[in-house]
Amino acid sequence: MPPDDASSAGPDPSPSPGPGRVESLVTAPEGGAPPVRRDAVKIRPDGVEGDRYRRGDGHFQLDGCAVTLVAAEALDAVREETGVDVRDGRHRRNVVVDGFGPGLDPLLDATVAVGDARLRPVRRRPPCAHLADIAGEEGLAAALRDRGGLCCDVVEPGRVAVGDPVTVREADPRTAGAAIAERLADRAKGDGESPSDAH
Repeated sequence: MPPDDASSAGPDPSPSPGPGRVESLVTAPEGGAPPVRRDAVKIRPDGVEGDRYRRGDGHFQLDGCAVTLVAAEALDAVREETGVDVRDGRHRRNVVVDGFGPGLDPLLDATVAVGDARLRPVRRRPPCAHLADIAGEEGLAAALRDRGGLCCDVVEPGRVAVGDPVTVREADPRTAGAAIAERLADRAKGDGESPSDAH
């Protein structure tokens, strides 16, 4: 049987951690509109179909994100600490992912497969007072501090559905560079020891 494409493409670049999964999907058709939970969405090159930021109607349009992620673990922590449950979508992030910790640290600057789409989280998306006002929950912004999610560029558009896997396809450049440097250092160390082994 001939090898499939994955086996002929060289080493698999999919590092740990992962995989995670898509726990829920949220859009809002315009700024200030109630969030809508979705079973599936289409991610276009410029954002999520049906979402306010793709339509150019987000409250923070000048600092808008094509796609936003937030951790299910972060929303669980907010509920445990404050009693406020925003898993109904009032967090106003597009994709809730489970499996990477409350801050989504492993995903920042990596290339991430989310369903059929590929995203690159480029910066953190801290919450603001406007989020708390719309959600009707005083203190929500403070509760989400340091775990308000990530702002993503779209590398490849695609369909995303609840339950889809979330995997790191390429590590962020810093992590990848550190791993390469470590391998080179180990190789140099091994080469340096080999002459003494011959005596």
